[in-house]
Amino acid sequence: MDSETKTELEDLLGVLPPVEFCCVYGSALHGRKRDKSSMVDYILGVSDPLKWHSENLQRNRDHYASWMVHLGGSKLITEVAEKIGVGVHFNPFVTFNDQLYKYGVVRMHDLIDDIMNWERFYLSGRLQKPVNILVDQMEVEKVNSVNLSSAISAALLLLPPKFSEEELYAKLCSLSYMGDLRMLFAEDKNKVMKIVQGQFDLFQRMYKPVLEGYAAKELLRFSASSAHHANITQDCGLSAARSLVSSLPSTVRSRMRMKLGERKILTESGGVVHEVVVGSRAEAAECMRKVLRRIVMVSSVRQAVSGLLTAGGATAVRYVAKKMRKAWNS
Repeated sequence: MDSETKTELEDLLGVLPPVEFCCVYGSALHGRKRDKSSMVDYILGVSDPLKWHSENLQRNRDHYASWMVHLGGSKLITEVAEKIGVGVHFNPFVTFNDQLYKYGVVRMHDLIDDIMNWERFYLSGRLQKPVNILVDQMEVEKVNSVNLSSAISAALLLLPPKFSEEELYAKLCSLSYMGDLRMLFAEDKNKVMKIVQGQFDLFQRMYKPVLEGYAAKELLRFSASSAHHANITQDCGLSAARSLVSSLPSTVRSRMRMKLGERKILTESGGVVHEVVVGSRAEAAECMRKVLRRIVMVSSVRQAVSGLLTAGGATAVRYVAKKMRKAWNS
């Protein structure tokens, strides 16, 4: 991203209260393709959402649904996000400098927890795809390397012995959409492939260090293909499957243990590690798929309800209509 585009994207932060983390995602990553009719999407991490929204209401009252402002203000906004939704409050269709914006505000603790554990698999899924980080006081980018490694493990479990680099990124990208109710009626059915093909170089740069680590463990082998796209072969043995499962986030492994059983391993330090019983690769992959689908489905429903409440009637209808037009045209 060139410096001019980055400066333009940072301009919105000048009218908002300070944040500890900020990233931009979606079409905004392609500055040349951006037009004034499309929204620029932000995720904002803050230490105290209640305090942040209270200050933002003083600065930008018009960013919020009027009923929430009048009935409960920052307390209601925060409670709806955290008790009904998945911890994120979105303000869509914000106009600034003749450009439309949407920004989601999340508690830093919740953001880090989701990245590490996939408890809600919402923002962690977003950060498995290319983003441009504008503010990072808590070194979220470093923490996110764990999230990327977990995503690779999950994708590999779902892939055959041989696949292309594009197929790998498509599988990675699809993880956080499995079970998402929006994909049934209000999202572009070709969304995953459009993301991968439109941001292929960004996916390559993002995942190169992680993939090199997996290759060093001899879990993957690369062979050259056309147009700088690699063909990949993976070890599909039971030992490799167990290694991949052990690299999944704690929430996923915990739910898999409930379904497949667990075994206790005594470590050299005298501690006990609870491992998922992996009887076959196919069984483990299917179990993980069901676990992820369930997590995503619950989160998508909660966030949909929260979004309808927080956006306000007219804005919610406008937003859903925009999504459905994309779906119908796909």
